[in-house]
Amino acid sequence: MLDKLKSSFHGTPPNGDPSRRKFHFSFWYFLMALLIFSLIQDYIVARKTDVIPYSEFKHYVIEDKVKNLLLKQDEITGVLTEDSKARKDQPFVTVRVDDPELVKLLDTKKISYTGYYESKWLATLFSWILPLVFFILIWRFLMGRMGGGPQGVLSVGKARAKIYAEREVGITFEDVAGIDEAKQELEEIVEFLKTPEKFTQLGGKIPKGVLLVGAPGTGKTLLAKAVAGESGVTFFSMSGSDFVEMFVGVGAARVRDLFSQAKENAPCIIFVDELDALGKARGLGVMGGHDEREQTLNQLLVEMDGFDPNVGVIIMAATNRPEILDPALLRPGRFDRHVAIDRPDVSGREAILKLHSKEVKLAKDVDIAKVAALTPGFVGADLANLVNEAALLTARRDKKSVGMAEFQEAIDRIIGGLEKKNRVMNEKEKRIVAYHESGHALVAMSAPTADPVNKVSIIPRGIAALGYTQQLPTEDRYLMTREELLDRLSVLLGGRVAEELIFGDISTGAQNDLQRATDIARSMVTEYGMSEKLGLVTYAKERRPLFLDTGFSPAKEYSDGTAREIDSEVSRLLDEAHDLVRKILTEKKQQLEVIAQKLLEQETILGDELKDLIEKSSASA
Repeated sequence: MLDKLKSSFHGTPPNGDPSRRKFHFSFWYFLMALLIFSLIQDYIVARKTDVIPYSEFKHYVIEDKVKNLLLKQDEITGVLTEDSKARKDQPFVTVRVDDPELVKLLDTKKISYTGYYESKWLATLFSWILPLVFFILIWRFLMGRMGGGPQGVLSVGKARAKIYAEREVGITFEDVAGIDEAKQELEEIVEFLKTPEKFTQLGGKIPKGVLLVGAPGTGKTLLAKAVAGESGVTFFSMSGSDFVEMFVGVGAARVRDLFSQAKENAPCIIFVDELDALGKARGLGVMGGHDEREQTLNQLLVEMDGFDPNVGVIIMAATNRPEILDPALLRPGRFDRHVAIDRPDVSGREAILKLHSKEVKLAKDVDIAKVAALTPGFVGADLANLVNEAALLTARRDKKSVGMAEFQEAIDRIIGGLEKKNRVMNEKEKRIVAYHESGHALVAMSAPTADPVNKVSIIPRGIAALGYTQQLPTEDRYLMTREELLDRLSVLLGGRVAEELIFGDISTGAQNDLQRATDIARSMVTEYGMSEKLGLVTYAKERRPLFLDTGFSPAKEYSDGTAREIDSEVSRLLDEAHDLVRKILTEKKQQLEVIAQKLLEQETILGDELKDLIEKSSASA
């Protein structure tokens, strides 16, 4: 198929026969043909005109060898009755000079001649008209660029919404999987747009606005398009940032224009993506309460209050930062229905994978349910990318169908990054990485509540990962107990402690582990109330984003003495976890050696093989 595309791109038919090359009309072909025709006209068809000097012309006049003269202002044309080459009736042309005696000579020789008056009015007219037409065309072009197009300066007040007709949306609820609860919430919207009289005759009013809330990639935009596709109405799509411009008042004008267009095309759906760019709580801007964004938000609030909900205009918006939205947007009468789109559970991930793999040739060994279990925390966009990566890997390996191995490799690639098999490590570094990952794996297998190990590898991945230990939960979890968090701390410290025991020294390889362990311990103390010394008080007052991890620590609102106690409790939790891990690895040092040696030999150990190694090593000890 690719070869066919290439051949058609170069203008050759798929069968490779150049004689069947399709001819395309071009202006240059026309110009070339006109030039050839002119050459033929000048050199073959038309009689050639001689250019002679004036002195020779004067000589021919004296000898009475010219006739039919035309005296122009700058030149003289005529016919030679006989020239030096014995040619007759040969046209000629010569440059006219200031010769007062010429007319007398022609009269004496009785040679017929006539004058020629060249009118200059046409040239004068064109000298004024052509520049004027040229400047008019330039003016129209510039004005069209400024005001006529969607990006024109004079059209800044027009809403830049992408308008999709019913046939252009092409997405229905069948194209959405894994978020069944959200679909059920929006079925009422679809029913209202299809049969509004069912609600209006009872006096009911449909919610004016529907706010889709969820993590990035969960399918908020897709779900909004599916509502439009199911109801068969016009779909207006805009981003929150499209309203705000550098010109004052533009955002408010665009809001007015958007709602005006929507009312003309009712019933329809207005969808505003990334609403937090427009609807951030007022009073937080550095420019006070009259900056452009707040004016735009005020206009949006007024428009949502001003239109009749029964005209058939539904406003939908999506955001992953609902905690920063202005409260006036969320009150009843505006965005009064909130639809939470959570990360899909294992059954939802399975449905999404089945949907995206419809057009993919799957091998017989592919178990979609198992792939879904291997992808905890993945959202719809991640799963679509997973299927595509697996298909690309299959094509790269010249296979005919996507197998389970390609799905596993695609999962590792998405989570850990691209394999860096060509990255050269010396033997010492390789041993350190092997024991480091063995420590993680052994502690994970020993901790009672830790997630089971799926794979251990010392193949470098991504930018900085020299190895990784992959744990997969047996089921979706929504709560974590104190014991589970402590076991997670132990697993994170397993690599650092293994380096201490084997080499008597430590490396920089545990930097990310220590950072994650510190974050867990601090959250246990300041947010979860899991410190006996500090009790039930929480110290993280500032609300963090629900669906985004910004990495910024909340501003503290407690005394320096409390801060010292918090630091002391965090250190205590980490020290206790460190001592526990050191005890576990000291008792199972032989198993640690066996796992590390196996990693050095084959670089990757799967979960079942790891269990067998630990059991055999325990039996022989």
